[in-house]
Amino acid sequence: MRGHRLLIHAALLLALGFFALPAWFALVNSFKPLDEIYGGNVFGLPGTWTLEAWGKAWNQACTGAPECRGLSGYFVNSMLTVLPATAIGTMWGCWNGYILAKWRFKGSEAVLFVLMFGSFIPIGLFLFPLTVIFDRMGLSSSLAGLIVVYVIYSLPTALFFKNYFVGFPGELIKAARIDGAGLFRIFWSVVLPTARPILMVVVIMSFTNIWNDFLFALVLAPYDSQTVTVGLNNLINVVEERAEYNVHMAAALIAALPTTIVYVLAGKHFVRGLTSGAVKG
Repeated sequence: MRGHRLLIHAALLLALGFFALPAWFALVNSFKPLDEIYGGNVFGLPGTWTLEAWGKAWNQACTGAPECRGLSGYFVNSMLTVLPATAIGTMWGCWNGYILAKWRFKGSEAVLFVLMFGSFIPIGLFLFPLTVIFDRMGLSSSLAGLIVVYVIYSLPTALFFKNYFVGFPGELIKAARIDGAGLFRIFWSVVLPTARPILMVVVIMSFTNIWNDFLFALVLAPYDSQTVTVGLNNLINVVEERAEYNVHMAAALIAALPTTIVYVLAGKHFVRGLTSGAVKG
């Protein structure tokens, strides 16, 4: 029994090291002068602590644009895209899940199948058709088109909400209908207030997936309004006489900061939402 525990602990420590080592590598090197990294101090603590790499990654590093302005503009573009896309996509998915769970209609099973099927299709399959459609609709020159794509691509989250709402007492809905409440009123006043756990799960997942997206942002975002993942890729691939690894590490941490903060602040709600029926089918 003790041997099994040791094996479990060893496996957990190995997994922790696998994920923690790259984060530690990026963190400590982002605070080092470049000469110290080239001098061989890669995994150790900085001999001289400095925020110079962070400042340069934020507003001075070159990303292939005409002017070297760092990741600040890309970061803002990501926020302008992610926040509305997450909010709209989550509420839309919640509404669809509520309808599929409690207001069955002819063809509802077919709709559910299409949602499930769509969640397994690689996003690369949509890139060329979306490029043509957006160009004809005039959405290819703004972030609005990218927001529309993220909202549509978040539709499969309705499956999470459906599974969650299946256990919602039907008697409450019937009582609300007797009192004269309509479809939307029941959703807003009766069902939605009970859905906080699953809402937190979907918000965290949607925010993380949209923030970390690269393909849609690369192909569909306008050249002058690209998101932080594209900016990070451009920054790291700029040809330099001497690669500024400390700036690269700082830029990677800046790009990862919002999703890290979201999970740290709402991680317990994420776990609570999963254990309260979010993945129950």
